[in-house]
Amino acid sequence: MAADAAGLEAKLAEVEGRFEELTRELSDPDVLSDLGRYRDLAREHAELQEVVDAFRAVRALEARVAEARSLLDDPELGDLAREDLGQASADLAEAEARLRSLLTPRDPLDRKNVILEIRAGTGGDEAALFAAELLRMYTRYAEQNGWQVEVLSSATTGIGGIKEVVALVRGRDVYSRLKFESGVHRVQRVPVTESGGRIHTSAVTVAVLPEADEVDVQINPEDVRVDVFRASGAGGQHVNKTESAVRLTHLPSGIVVSCQDEKSQHKNRARAMKILQARLFEQHQREADAARSQERRSQVGTGDRSERIRTYNFPQNRVTDHRINLTLHRLGEVLEGALDPVVDALTSHAQADALGRGEGGQV
Repeated sequence: MAADAAGLEAKLAEVEGRFEELTRELSDPDVLSDLGRYRDLAREHAELQEVVDAFRAVRALEARVAEARSLLDDPELGDLAREDLGQASADLAEAEARLRSLLTPRDPLDRKNVILEIRAGTGGDEAALFAAELLRMYTRYAEQNGWQVEVLSSATTGIGGIKEVVALVRGRDVYSRLKFESGVHRVQRVPVTESGGRIHTSAVTVAVLPEADEVDVQINPEDVRVDVFRASGAGGQHVNKTESAVRLTHLPSGIVVSCQDEKSQHKNRARAMKILQARLFEQHQREADAARSQERRSQVGTGDRSERIRTYNFPQNRVTDHRINLTLHRLGEVLEGALDPVVDALTSHAQADALGRGEGGQV
């Protein structure tokens, strides 16, 4: 932070000024009567509150460090000052790291909910079983973060596996925590279906799509062909008697979405439209990213679901994220939803990469 102290101080002064301005605006009767405007200002205020609090904590710790240093030669307080200096210096380093993190440019999509898609890849029944385990892992992680998970569409196998599942994950900053999960997840273990005890390698693909609002994606109803059909699989008597399943085909892009989990055709159509919006939004984002320089793409990976990102090795109790060469011998904990060590490492790597490209110092 000392490298550009003057510029940083100016930036933080600007943040404090904006924060105070927002505080005043939020008490304005005209703002209070406009729910949409109030919501937007309150969100910005809450984000800046974190930066301001972190900055003030750094200031307080800098003062504490300076005071401790001034007392080092005091015959009565020197020992206490040295002890306090060590603790205050450690706290200051941690506070500065937090402030740098908050000042790193945020992905504008970070606040969004997520459409999570998990599909069994190579490996047959074993891949489908692991797909079910990944869904459970993400569900547990969501519970720990106070998020809600709603399965929008699913296709299961007879032995408890999942061929494909699409779920909506709602909560605070969901995309910011899950966006690096897109890609191929590889599992190495002895399958329950294998009697010979040989280790097999299977794969599951994960896609994390930011939930699209109507303002994000405008879909012309004339561009969507709607087909209804009878649902297949478990689900009660309505399966064979009611055309409740819905298939949406977006003609310009060729994207096809089917939903049949609900008994109501209306609900299936609404769910399918939500998935279609998310996939179109992702397509637009990919096209925008491709138009930008390759140098601006994060080294933690492109988010391409064809890219192998992680291996879960059961015999060695090991989880390895190949993008940042992170290895944890805590496989059981990770599969129970303890994903923070992996997510934090990926996030820190992405932030360091952004700062290294000279994109820091923004809010």
